[in-house]
Amino acid sequence: VTCVRRLAMVTLTKAGAVLWSVTLFILYAAGLCAAGYSAYIIRIYAIKNYGYVIHEFDPWFNFRATQYLADHGWHAFFKWFDYKVWYPLGRPVGTTIYPGMQISSVVIWKVLGFIGKPVKMSLNDVCVLVPAWFGVSASVALGALTAECSGSWASGVVAAGIMSVVPAHIMRSVGGGYDNESIALTAMCTTFYFWCRALRHDPSAKDGRATRDSVIFGVLAGLAYIYMVAAWGGFVFVLNMVGCHAAALVLVGRYTSKLHRAFSLFYAIGTAGATRVPVVGWSPLKSLEQLAPLAVFIGFQLLEFVEVQRRKRKLNMVRVFLMRLKLAIPALLVVAAVAFSLNSIGYFGPLSARVRGLFVKHTRTGNPLVDSVAEHQPANEQAYQHYLHHIYHIAPVGLGLSCLHWSDSNLFLILYAVVAYQFANKMARLIILLGPVASALGGVAIGFGVDQLLILSVEKLCILLGWIIGLFKKSDTEEGEAEEEEDEEEDPDDKKESSKKEKGNEEEDPDDKKESSKKEKKKKKKKQSQQMTAAQALEHIKALGAVLWYWFDLLYNNRIMLVLRIGLGVYGLLQLYPKAVEFNDYSHQLADGMSQPQIMFKAKLYNGQEVMVDDYREAYWWLRDHTPEDARVMSWWDYGYQITGIGHRTTIADGNTWNHEHIATLGLILSGSEEKAHSIARHLADYVLVWAGGGGDDLAKSPHMARIGNSVYRDICPGDPTCSQFGFYQGGQPTPMMAKCLLFKMVQHGKPGIRVNESLFQHVYSTKYGKVRIFKIRRVSLKSKKWVSDPKNRVCDANGSWYCTGQYPPALKPLIARRKNFAQLEDFNVKKDEHAKKYQEEYHKRMDGMRGGSKRDGGSGGGKSVGVKYIGCYGAESEMGEDRQYEGGQYGASIELARNFAKEVGMKYFGIARADVDGHLFAFSKLRSKPKLSDAGCDEPCTDNDAYKCGCADELCGGLKPAKGETNVRRWAVYEVVDKKKKPAKRSKSEL
Repeated sequence: VTCVRRLAMVTLTKAGAVLWSVTLFILYAAGLCAAGYSAYIIRIYAIKNYGYVIHEFDPWFNFRATQYLADHGWHAFFKWFDYKVWYPLGRPVGTTIYPGMQISSVVIWKVLGFIGKPVKMSLNDVCVLVPAWFGVSASVALGALTAECSGSWASGVVAAGIMSVVPAHIMRSVGGGYDNESIALTAMCTTFYFWCRALRHDPSAKDGRATRDSVIFGVLAGLAYIYMVAAWGGFVFVLNMVGCHAAALVLVGRYTSKLHRAFSLFYAIGTAGATRVPVVGWSPLKSLEQLAPLAVFIGFQLLEFVEVQRRKRKLNMVRVFLMRLKLAIPALLVVAAVAFSLNSIGYFGPLSARVRGLFVKHTRTGNPLVDSVAEHQPANEQAYQHYLHHIYHIAPVGLGLSCLHWSDSNLFLILYAVVAYQFANKMARLIILLGPVASALGGVAIGFGVDQLLILSVEKLCILLGWIIGLFKKSDTEEGEAEEEEDEEEDPDDKKESSKKEKGNEEEDPDDKKESSKKEKKKKKKKQSQQMTAAQALEHIKALGAVLWYWFDLLYNNRIMLVLRIGLGVYGLLQLYPKAVEFNDYSHQLADGMSQPQIMFKAKLYNGQEVMVDDYREAYWWLRDHTPEDARVMSWWDYGYQITGIGHRTTIADGNTWNHEHIATLGLILSGSEEKAHSIARHLADYVLVWAGGGGDDLAKSPHMARIGNSVYRDICPGDPTCSQFGFYQGGQPTPMMAKCLLFKMVQHGKPGIRVNESLFQHVYSTKYGKVRIFKIRRVSLKSKKWVSDPKNRVCDANGSWYCTGQYPPALKPLIARRKNFAQLEDFNVKKDEHAKKYQEEYHKRMDGMRGGSKRDGGSGGGKSVGVKYIGCYGAESEMGEDRQYEGGQYGASIELARNFAKEVGMKYFGIARADVDGHLFAFSKLRSKPKLSDAGCDEPCTDNDAYKCGCADELCGGLKPAKGETNVRRWAVYEVVDKKKKPAKRSKSEL
């Protein structure tokens, strides 16, 4: 009867365990599905509001490349030299692009087409939806990574839910934002998951041997890394993160053959695949940014050799250490010799300026092109609050809990958090890397509470109370007691045998005493006593720990305590729910703002009517429909991708910005006089396109154009690297240099007293709301155009090769000959002459002067009262008064100049939006509404006084998106002009 009862109990116990596991599996699966659904819904605001439209600038190049791959196939894509861009030089697209996104999109498009009508869609629609789809997969992959590192699927599900809506992830994955980062996070999280999964502990692997999982998932990690390499240039971070984790495990004494197999397979397979991506080539073995993991790989082979010898020869730790040392010293000498010899012939590539900026205090690069983009702004607390919201406060708790749970995988989560935070502190754009680990740590913090207070408590309470009769085993202690009773029944025999052995040993003692000396006896006794003392101490510590753990477990899992834990868990969920709703609503609100495509936007007219401003596409469509197919369009480099992608016309430069000197030639043309500009432009273009209409138009960018041009053509602003004479006086009056330049006349064309010379440039089109103007160049040099289009005049790297670079026409040879190649200040591998050094020293000195400098240099510094009262922050220009008056240049970055302008025009308020050393300024008399916006962009300091906020514009706003109804990113710091406080006169001694 007892046997039958026990058999029934075991059967029902297994059934209960299975039922509980199935229940948890269903709950976790439902949670992941909910996270995936949330990730998709929050990313399609742009599609709901604007339709299937590609956003911004870079995504249009990505879409055009995807279209080319779909139309021409794999081989043609990687041999594509595009002569419709960077005219007349062209660009080898196939070898200068990370093709992972294009390949993924074409594969998805073809699979959907193969399935048929229910899911078939156009390539454009697929590209629009790819960021949303991969936002879902990234969230699920991050959930799996968190579960693997923390050992809790509750943490994994919560982390996936956070990742699905956290703004730090949404910022690069909204529908229509067809950019590399949108798929890169999926590749990164998947690589990290496979890597950590390969390190999972396997009880069957004894003595530090390799596991089956370390081989399988090591291979999968390498394959996922190859996809990461093909997707985004951030693969360098992934490679170094894994290498750093592997090295850290060695330093903390956790090296095993499992770690060796996982990392060796990851590195070997991943590197072999990475070298097959054309844009990467052999850089994994040459670039200084990627050599540290190679050193780890070599070191692991030496460590594994020693590990094999340890198991084979049963070496102790001292001998293992000595063997490692003997192998390490000669290996280091050999590696050092090889590295020195390779470095002497220039084998290794330099660290890029961006990577160096992550480890040193960032300063200006000395390159006006890079400084004009301003994407290296360090993140601050406001940026973290903006992109992480409540997770910013929860993540440190998760980090602390992770430090208490020690495992190979969990150490990765800790290192990832530290490294990502360091990088985000240096560059706000890299908050995108902080998003996943912040979500993971938030999941760990909340998941820990869910596990301890609810899941484990309910499970144990059901067992203790015997709920669902027979489905749960009574307790492990009861079975343990039964086993102890059986052991006690066998003890008498064991005691008899042991007593016999002891007696036998006692009988042998007299013979041993005769054979051994007294000294040996003393030594043995001393040794035995020392060993017994150490062993006893260790046993005492273990016993004390066991007792303490026993009492803690007894109290913690007491029935009353379990009920209290469940109650506390329910209370915690009730308290957490409003915060979760607030976080979700905030994320949706921000996602709606981030989803505005910028290429088109909703705005309100002065009469309150809401209209859709589609001027930019309208201009590009006009080029497509009303100009010859071989027409060449000149514009500032920002718009090149859109002109080629939408208008299908040849452009002079675009967002690839690979050729500083070529962009400087554009700056020379646009900042020069009409006659001088025409003499150059007629050999390069047929049309000129400019952005007008205020806000972020070309006049706002004009100071950068002049500086970039002057960095190569030093006669634009002789002796003045910052081109301070190219701008506007107080009150908006242009300087003589600005007034006579081509750009100013084109942007202001048609205003009183301002017209372009129609004999040189003919105005042919303006968009509906005046945002874009197009001019036709008169007397275009057909000779130069024909010469450039002749394939014989291209320079090929080999006979019959597809890689053939275009050349400037002969008419421009004298101009090109006087260009001075620009060596960036941070490029420490380029030796600069004295002239270049003086130029950059003067550039920095003048830029610091424009920023206010320090008190020692005569700048205003911080703390000086200006006579203004901060009101708040606007995101839209239309929120300011209707009588607003505009001023730009330095006035848009200086609080003192902004106040002076407002006083001069008789206005009570002003809104300022700084764009690096320049910016935008509006003065107005009445507030239309109280400013309510509050994010990181509102808090950017002014250049002349860092005690005051000057808002932000364009790239200075980091990853912020335009406010609703706006096309440009602006954060207007709004002030009221007040009288400056006069210091009270000092009283004389006689008055005291």
